Amino acid sequence: MKYSLCIGAYPGKDEVYHLEKIKDHGFHGLEYYAWWDLQDLRRTAKEQERIGVGLSATCTKFISLVDESLRDAYMEGVRQTIEACKMLNVRSVISQTGNALDGVPRDAQRQVMVETLKRCAPLFEEAGIVLEVEPLNGLVDHAGHFLQRSDESVDVVDQVGSPNVKLVFDVYHQQITEGNVIRNATGYIDRINHYHIADNPGRKQPGTGELNYVNILRAIKGTGFDGFVGLECGYTIDTDEAIRQYKEEILSKVE
Repeated sequence: MKYSLCIGAYPGKDEVYHLEKIKDHGFHGLEYYAWWDLQDLRRTAKEQERIGVGLSATCTKFISLVDESLRDAYMEGVRQTIEACKMLNVRSVISQTGNALDGVPRDAQRQVMVETLKRCAPLFEEAGIVLEVEPLNGLVDHAGHFLQRSDESVDVVDQVGSPNVKLVFDVYHQQITEGNVIRNATGYIDRINHYHIADNPGRKQPGTGELNYVNILRAIKGTGFDGFVGLECGYTIDTDEAIRQYKEEILSKVE
């Protein structure tokens, strides 16, 4: 498996600083969500080449997937994101779904999402990029978010029916929403493109809460998964020290 950090792991530092740190730690990528905030995409691309580590994931210019009136704007954002990804050699694009709409049947909103994703799928297939839909928890962090459960998210992906539309499975979110983490994280492996991890409660680095990440990551690795696992978390101690502890206390027991 490959391991990534997320922008903000080193507060106030830019993507180049993060990439240098990722290289130092022996990790493999940086998730930089708002690619449009990068000052110069060509500069970032050159720095990636120099350092030998690059951006592993970014996000769509987020517009609701469940509101049909916003479909054209969402797809235009997708087109812009794909062009940026081509410049930066990014192969994963994360999309949240937006909040459920009041007064609109849930099935209708789900079908709008499926249709929008079906229209996006050929764009990602042609570019060789995977669009990752992300379920989020509604109890603590994202009240009202449309997709929260992994089973419903998998159903959406299956209805789209494209190898380039999958899920990012966030262990923190799914622990809060449904528990049953190892069974879902491994049972849906063929629909998952990468994982986010953080402990619960608190969304801090693994080892600070209730989740047994040695067992979770062993189970994911046991499926043959060789994609990215991203540390999408805050840190209770100095970031470098937290990463060293994560490598020593968790990853060393997984590899």
